[in-house]
Amino acid sequence: MGIDEFVVVEMDDVASAEQDHLDSVGSYIDRIADTLWPINKKIHDNPELGYEEKIAHAALTGFLKTRKGWKVTPSAYGLETAFVAVYDSGKKGPVISFNAEMDALPGIGHACGHNLIATASLSGALATAECMKECDIPGKVVLFGTPAEEGGKIKLLEAGAYKDYKCDINLISHPGIVEDGALVRTAAYIRFKVEYFGLEAHAAASPWLGINALDALITAYNGLSVLRQQTMPGDIIQGHITDGGLAPNIIHAYAAGVFIVRANTRDRLAVLKKKVDSCFEAGAAATGATLKVTFEQSYDDHVPNRALGRSYRHFFNRLGGAIPTADIDEIEHRSMASSDQGNISYAMPSLSPGFWIRPGNIGSGPHSPEFTEVSGTREAFELALNVGKGLAATAIDVLTRKGLLDEVKKEFEAMKR
Repeated sequence: MGIDEFVVVEMDDVASAEQDHLDSVGSYIDRIADTLWPINKKIHDNPELGYEEKIAHAALTGFLKTRKGWKVTPSAYGLETAFVAVYDSGKKGPVISFNAEMDALPGIGHACGHNLIATASLSGALATAECMKECDIPGKVVLFGTPAEEGGKIKLLEAGAYKDYKCDINLISHPGIVEDGALVRTAAYIRFKVEYFGLEAHAAASPWLGINALDALITAYNGLSVLRQQTMPGDIIQGHITDGGLAPNIIHAYAAGVFIVRANTRDRLAVLKKKVDSCFEAGAAATGATLKVTFEQSYDDHVPNRALGRSYRHFFNRLGGAIPTADIDEIEHRSMASSDQGNISYAMPSLSPGFWIRPGNIGSGPHSPEFTEVSGTREAFELALNVGKGLAATAIDVLTRKGLLDEVKKEFEAMKR
């Protein structure tokens, strides 16, 4: 059985406005907006690289320690800037987890808007807990502070963080300049370093005595260019040469480059990576150079849970959004960008909605100075709070609506097969 067998039912399969708690979580987030704004600004105006988010960590954990009923563990699981904050109703029920990112990009600050991700997850987690308290809803909320989008969640997964807290689902979001979406898919990704080792010789007097490592790398590079003719839509091969030799009159004894391969799914990535590996092996075989490949990083593709997406879409659209139906949403919000949230989606049901924030000039999308500026505005903050409302309402829906969590988990298990 595959994921396509899960038929998406629209509004009639989600709690009605009279039954759900959207107004409650929305009103609560509105009341705490002015309290959360300085935290958002502090993170934005003090950009920190991955695993160095000390100011953001202090701001978030310091605030959470002031909230009644929350237990906060700073510097969790051996990561200085990770944290875990837990609200426990005291009654056994589902465990809803949120991820809060907080790292910035080198040189251009919060050009990916991770301050807004932290705001959406923080507000969503707080509102979920408040609604549980006010309405006597069993269960638990866990907010993970996840450093370094490029690997922090993987480190927490490997350390057993999500298993330790018995998380049933995980919620996060991401800003951008495309229209709002619930079912955001990202690409599977692997990054690695390639090195060739040859032998120096005089390039004019006795080149036959040498082994040209740069020739090996260029042969492989050209092989990748030829391979692209037979790759599938969604396959991406990227690379650059970091070391190309010492001087033109020396046969190059060393050459190196860094390469990235992406594909729509992790299964497809495994197939494509084998073809890419063959190109590098061919370079070594053609020249006699010795090949060394060093793994650097990888992420799984993010597979959004449609049942969670249906709930989020229903609530977010009632807040003024216009997310289309599932089939259209998945097409419009497939991204070839990559994130370690993908690994979360293979460990538990996950949802990572995308949300629009006002762009600056044409072409000023994420990873640009203009996006850094926009992500620090009050308008972007308010849009992130709206996402927090949708996430909280979805969380409460999972906690209260009979059969929803079973459906979410059934879909997740089918996806993994």
